[in-house]
Amino acid sequence: MLPQRLNFVTLGARSVRTLRAFYRSWGWHENDGGSDDYASFTAGSVAIALYPIDRLREEAAPSSDLPPSGAWNGVTLAMNFAQRSDVDTAVDEAVSVGAQLVAPPMDREWGGYSGYVADPEGHRWELAWAPGFDPD
Repeated sequence: MLPQRLNFVTLGARSVRTLRAFYRSWGWHENDGGSDDYASFTAGSVAIALYPIDRLREEAAPSSDLPPSGAWNGVTLAMNFAQRSDVDTAVDEAVSVGAQLVAPPMDREWGGYSGYVADPEGHRWELAWAPGFDPD
């Protein structure tokens, strides 16, 4: 049996430099050893890595074409907050440092409240409050 855990999320980047700057502008602290060819950030118990998309494709999907720039790949990342009002603040802050607003915060059918933003290369982030879920 495989252990039930997630250690790394790797985002294929057309420009690691651009995404490094973007995530640092969120106030995230980059892990040691980063460069314009690779960078990572620790987010709780998961590391988010930035890696050139063409090199990642060679490893993970060698027979696939790269998705067009700006195309959504069907994956979202989520950041949960302790209070509903924190979602509005987080979306505003993300947009102020260069995220694109995808969907403003709203009540969701599953009982929570969330909005979506995209980083400069289109990776989608759901910024959410979920009743009963403690993000810490």
